Amino acid sequence: MTTLIAIVFILSYAFIALEHLIKVNKAATALIAAVACWTIYVVGAGDYHIVGEQLIEHLGELSGILFFLLGAMTIVELVDSHNGFNIITRKITQTRKRKLLWIISLITFFLSAVLDNLTTTIVMVSLLRKVIKDPEERLFFAGVIVIAANAGGAWSPIGDVTTTMLWIGGQITAANIIIKLILPSLACLVTPLIILSIKMKGHVTRPDEGKDKYVSSLTERQQTFVFFAAVLILILVPVFKTVTHLPPFMGILLGLGILWLITELMHGDKDEEDKHVLSVAHALRKIDSPSILFFLGILMSIAALQSIGVLSHTAEWMSSTIANDNIIIISIGLLSAIVDNVPLVAAVQGMYDLNQYPTDHYFWEFLAYCTGTGGSALIIGSAAGVAAMGMEKISFFWYLKKISLLALVGYFAGALIYMGQHLLFPM
Repeated sequence: MTTLIAIVFILSYAFIALEHLIKVNKAATALIAAVACWTIYVVGAGDYHIVGEQLIEHLGELSGILFFLLGAMTIVELVDSHNGFNIITRKITQTRKRKLLWIISLITFFLSAVLDNLTTTIVMVSLLRKVIKDPEERLFFAGVIVIAANAGGAWSPIGDVTTTMLWIGGQITAANIIIKLILPSLACLVTPLIILSIKMKGHVTRPDEGKDKYVSSLTERQQTFVFFAAVLILILVPVFKTVTHLPPFMGILLGLGILWLITELMHGDKDEEDKHVLSVAHALRKIDSPSILFFLGILMSIAALQSIGVLSHTAEWMSSTIANDNIIIISIGLLSAIVDNVPLVAAVQGMYDLNQYPTDHYFWEFLAYCTGTGGSALIIGSAAGVAAMGMEKISFFWYLKKISLLALVGYFAGALIYMGQHLLFPM
């Protein structure tokens, strides 16, 4: 049973990677793989009740991510329909590729620490469409955004799901993780940027700002209000989670409801046609639904691997065969580029308790960095990568050829900075 599920997962992974060659949408492959893995599991296990309970439990956890993604994408689409991103794009007048890359990357890095890497990727990729006209050039910038978003999320307790897990689990504290990981995370981004700056030349072409009759009916004050209301809502989602201890998707759904109410009242006096195009209902139709289904399929497949114990056994094998903590953690970080980092971190949390590695121990801090940034090595290795893949139609092999090596160089640069920092300042 375990072997068969592993084979199905590997084959589906290959089909997703070869999406553009076989002409089959990756969402279809991911959904079939998810159902196939769970079907094999339930038939092989024989205990339908236990498997059913595990499935519902995983679905409950994953639905939170999916609803968060749905809410965030809808809010971004609503801002876009109100031309809200023009507030930022008007400020970004730079057209030189080298300087623009640094500007976009650093904005992404720091924004990711405040929001989270998934939301930031959605926002910044949407912004790219307003700044860069050429689709191929936009792909490259989107790939770097994935690196920047993951690096930015690693040093903040609310910037990445795995860092949040460790924070809630008591393995790390907020202030300490910021102090210890900001330099390694910055190195993870800056190293690829320096390499790119050496060879990157030329200018980007900005897209024409077409006049939309619906947008032209908006005042600049209304556009600005919707933009800043959306940004404030996204920033307050982590605050809502901290105060209420409810999952982040509850905060994003509350924010979506509030923004829905605001826009309904704002456009109440417009005729039905104008009002509809500027509504949340219209924004919901514009979001990339196949990407959400792909996200569901791939995460459900990984959940099956977690349920049969493949991930925990892999972690135990690494722990028993490799004596060096640094090698174990770096390997887990690289493994998170293949399978989701959330179940990997959950498995590690279950293997090592706070008696062995107390709060703010080197082990947990380095784990937060590696699992937060290691996923950048492959496009489907992180939530940020999956979101960018769906929004800009980035192929697996394009990312592997153009971005993966840069991501790995940054990953190891940050790891070296962290280890060196610990040697110089062990406390």
